[in-house]
Amino acid sequence: MERLVVAKFGGSASGIDGEFVSDIVLRIKQLKQDSKVIAVFSAPLTMHEGKRKSLTDLALYIGRKAEEGAMPDITPIKQSYQKILSLVSDQYKSECQKTIDSFLARATQTFSEAKDKKSFSNEVRSRALAFSGEILMSYVMSYILKSAGLKSDVASYDAWPIITDNNIESTNFLASESAARLGPLEDLVKNNEVVSIGGFIGKTADGVETTYERGGSDRTAADLGILFHKKYDTRIDFEKDSAVVSADPRIVSKELEDITLLSYNEARIAGMFGMKILDPIAIKEILENGVDMPIIITNMKDPSKTTTILRKSDNQNGHPLKIVTGKKNCAILKIESVAAEALLESLEKEKRYSEFVILSPFTKDDIEFTRILFLDADYVKRNERYFLGFDSLATIQYNRGVITLIGDQMWRVHQIVSKASSRIGDAGLNILNMDAQEETSRVIIVVDDSADNIETAIRAVHSERSKITFS
Repeated sequence: MERLVVAKFGGSASGIDGEFVSDIVLRIKQLKQDSKVIAVFSAPLTMHEGKRKSLTDLALYIGRKAEEGAMPDITPIKQSYQKILSLVSDQYKSECQKTIDSFLARATQTFSEAKDKKSFSNEVRSRALAFSGEILMSYVMSYILKSAGLKSDVASYDAWPIITDNNIESTNFLASESAARLGPLEDLVKNNEVVSIGGFIGKTADGVETTYERGGSDRTAADLGILFHKKYDTRIDFEKDSAVVSADPRIVSKELEDITLLSYNEARIAGMFGMKILDPIAIKEILENGVDMPIIITNMKDPSKTTTILRKSDNQNGHPLKIVTGKKNCAILKIESVAAEALLESLEKEKRYSEFVILSPFTKDDIEFTRILFLDADYVKRNERYFLGFDSLATIQYNRGVITLIGDQMWRVHQIVSKASSRIGDAGLNILNMDAQEETSRVIIVVDDSADNIETAIRAVHSERSKITFS
């Protein structure tokens, strides 16, 4: 079976105004030596008012201003693409310029529509983001790849392969509907070395523009892997600043270990609890569609350094405690278990929301209560009336943070909970809650989210990692 790699390049991969695009071209040349390549692109980065921003963030800012009545000014977006255009050869520059002008004219029209309607939401928002960010970047990158001598084409937005439901700003992938419309993209892959496509963006069956939540380009890569895995020997490659290490290097600087192998489960949990590996929903979609394919996290600056993510990782020779990570701004909902059942069903079927973990239940006055740890307290605050509608006597604890120990083989570690909690105590922090379940491959420790408590706790537990002995 012919090989296919779905390679996702985030905004940081292209750099400020395309400063690292030449590295992307070099990397794609390496990948295409043994595989067809579908390259998924996020919106590029630029500098705006002295700060590094993605063009998606910049478009959201312009849209909000338009909603408030300001005339839309997309000059900073135009300037970024003009700089990236310099990387296109003279042979394709004029054609690429016309494409940029066409897309940005459509984006400007959409921002003006937001001003007139005094609303920057739903398909207006999705259309603006598509035309100014990911979709346009994929077209520009195709010209750059052609300029480098590669046989390249781009997935046309008129025949978009990622079909989603009608949740416009937080949409969900529809695999069967997408597979039915895959023909044009299949032909592009068959007839080219590289096909470029924008991430993050979808379309409903009726052609309405939709977007995933932030980080959605990871989901686009996963969705394409799902669609092609039976047609090609498919793998997904996320090109990043580094492969996976045993803690966030922005927090921990000592005794970091390269993690060469993870299971889907370990990677999903790590993503949920703060590690920038890949969007955990991407793994969830792969599992829900019954797909088993390797996911590679590649250090783009040194492609020899990789982390391979497999459905099942039987690496019992490695360290059983793979990752120590943490998450700020969490909340815990305590609710009667009977009411919790209805809430959880509503979250799954109506809200399509999954950024939470069910902790161990407890009983008080002969009534069983369920504890649900939400990993985004702001979401809970925005929807507090919704949550309390299931149980008016439920309680919500805000200002919570968690430290999480992750590893499918942690059952091999003697006294891991006591050692971790001891280290947190030694660091002067008070443990508010602890949840350790062998089946979940993780240990969760809850502390007060103030000052630098989470960072301190992560460093403290990680320092113990090298001293842990195995059973």
